[in-house]
Amino acid sequence: MHTIKPTKVDLLVKSKSGELYFFDIKSAKPNSNEFKQFKRTSLEWVAVTLAENPSAKINTGIAIPYNPYAPEPYARWTMRGMLDLQEELKVAEEFWDFLGGEGAYQTLLDCFEQVGIEMGDEIDAYFAKFKALK
Repeated sequence: MHTIKPTKVDLLVKSKSGELYFFDIKSAKPNSNEFKQFKRTSLEWVAVTLAENPSAKINTGIAIPYNPYAPEPYARWTMRGMLDLQEELKVAEEFWDFLGGEGAYQTLLDCFEQVGIEMGDEIDAYFAKFKALK
């Protein structure tokens, strides 16, 4: 047994049944090195957890909070062959609905839209300051 200091988990979710889900949250367009590093990091998370609790049920994955290609499916050449896409990747709706239940993603989008409507003038005025600096 070797002592290591694993990378911190971005998001740890424990289901009602005790199943663990470790997520590494990535930007919408991560590069291939980030996917490769994720594999090593996820193995460390699993090893550390199983060393403490050999019967733990563990899932690891990458979470990408939004899909820049929407309404098309998320497609990033850098992840080809590196991930089990069904098991190790949750993007946009799949991620938020996993966390909050069916419809959570749409509710989140509706909240952002409502804030945009209600605060549109204030938001525009804030960003106009940056345009003036150019």
